[in-house]
Amino acid sequence: MAVLDQLTSQDAIALEDKYGAHNYHPLPVVLSRGEGVHVWDAEGKKYYDFLSAYSAVNQGHCHPKIVGAMTQQAQTLTLTSRAFYNDMLGRYEKYASEYFGFDKLLPMNTGAEAVETAIKLARKWAYEKKGVAEHEAKIIVCENNFHGRTTTIISFSNDQDARKNFGPYTPGFVKIAYDDVNALEQALSEHDNVAGFLVEPIQGEAGVYVPSEGYLTKAKELCEKHNVLFIADEVQTGIARTGKLLAVDHENVKPDILILGKALSGGAYPVSAVLANDSIMNVIKPGQHGSTFGGNPVAAAVAMAALDVVRDEKLAENADALGALFRSEMDAYIQNSNIVTLVRGKGLLNAIVINDTEDSSTAWDICMALKENGLLAKPTHGNIIRFAPPLVMNREQLLDCVAIITNTLKEFER
Repeated sequence: MAVLDQLTSQDAIALEDKYGAHNYHPLPVVLSRGEGVHVWDAEGKKYYDFLSAYSAVNQGHCHPKIVGAMTQQAQTLTLTSRAFYNDMLGRYEKYASEYFGFDKLLPMNTGAEAVETAIKLARKWAYEKKGVAEHEAKIIVCENNFHGRTTTIISFSNDQDARKNFGPYTPGFVKIAYDDVNALEQALSEHDNVAGFLVEPIQGEAGVYVPSEGYLTKAKELCEKHNVLFIADEVQTGIARTGKLLAVDHENVKPDILILGKALSGGAYPVSAVLANDSIMNVIKPGQHGSTFGGNPVAAAVAMAALDVVRDEKLAENADALGALFRSEMDAYIQNSNIVTLVRGKGLLNAIVINDTEDSSTAWDICMALKENGLLAKPTHGNIIRFAPPLVMNREQLLDCVAIITNTLKEFER
């Protein structure tokens, strides 16, 4: 069978089931095309995408500027490794460093790689700049975090599916409650060997938990007081998703280390990055960290185009306005609902909480019904449904989606 032969949805699912590892539980829809805020399945049915590949497709599916940059560069030079210079990486590093306000960028490919990079960078800084004894550096993390699924990252995860039977686990992490300044202050006071505080400005995978106003500001102040690096994982919340360029911008907090991925490429290519100033980044020397594909010419071209789109099309401003509209419309529905208890979020990163237990199938059943009604979303943590459409959505489309969501929810009211 030729690779590009047309498959039915049933055929495609059967192939994955037989030949692929069963490490995901997708919604049973097979997508074959995407444009802007829409995707189409193998049979040609059109859907609104309300997940955006976990916020990787903020700029919309197959944005012509991003695809154009990718194809043009792919026809010229795709990969050199870092054994040689290429004529795209430096341009990208300069562009992105100035775009986000840092001295330097360290390029990687995936979000989990970028988190691992930030952990290594913080530890090395602690040993060489802070004076922490070697092998003693600790990183403070938050309960219910999601930073990826590498061996190190699952070592400080609460997700038992991600952890069970993957040990032994990596030491060196102190876990505290999220959105709890007192817990952070206590951990910093009890440990004098802390390298960094790794935090999601909004916990996305946990169910779009937005911290109390002022939490990030106070956390950064505590980190400065104790000479600890504030490390912001903005892989999902960054690149305009929450109504600002970065979620930390809602409190004007400047991270010491910034972690980016997903929408850094507009979903067109695996691109991630760690940004920091020279006083931190310069602890990394040749041979101490790297990636064959990190910083490749295609990635560089794609990332610059993706960031251009965010700025030129004012996607942060659009996300801010449409997010407020979405929550207002959903709040109005919830006033008379028995099936939904609340909506929360910032910008176009939102979630609704379903009035049922976490081990129930209600949220999944609602997402299946949404699929039948032309909108794709996915539950997280059992009874929570995350809604995160591409940021190129317009007001008319958003209101159409609200109508689909509320009409679907009415089917489940009791």
